[in-house]
Amino acid sequence: MIRRPDNLLDIKGFAFDVDGVFTDGGILCDLQGELYRTFEAKDGFGVRMARLKGYPVAVITGGRSESIRQRFLTSGVDPADIYLHSRDKGEQMADFCRRHGFTPENVLFMGDDLPDLELIRRCGIGASPSDGVPEVQEAADWVTERAGGCGAVREVIEAVMRAQGTWVFDVDRYKVMF
Repeated sequence: MIRRPDNLLDIKGFAFDVDGVFTDGGILCDLQGELYRTFEAKDGFGVRMARLKGYPVAVITGGRSESIRQRFLTSGVDPADIYLHSRDKGEQMADFCRRHGFTPENVLFMGDDLPDLELIRRCGIGASPSDGVPEVQEAADWVTERAGGCGAVREVIEAVMRAQGTWVFDVDRYKVMF
């Protein structure tokens, strides 16, 4: 049930859940309670490309590990756009939009589970990885070909940027930013 919307030109920013979107949803826990996740490098590069071209990127997650913050700081995400321990993703989306001067209609949001439904329905493009829960896939405008943690984030970022003519790698700027 792969679907892709046609309003890619309206997108000015991206927002993502973490577990099940940037990761496959698996979490390892050590005896001290530290949580470990595996992220797909191509998704991280997609975020860097978005940041390289000036697109704001938000991470809105119920996860609380500081390792999440560190992962996205290395991808160029503004620290103010990393929302950990979220219990009302709508509040964080409102803050993200207000700070960047656009509305949710200008945001592509990707989530994979029930806490993401509000933003899936509210944003200009609501996206789900191919392995998102059925309710999210049903509500989404876009169901990706790839699963969470397997390139779904890169898929949506690259498609939007290609449609807008901004998917062009600038090695000199990349060296300065990253």
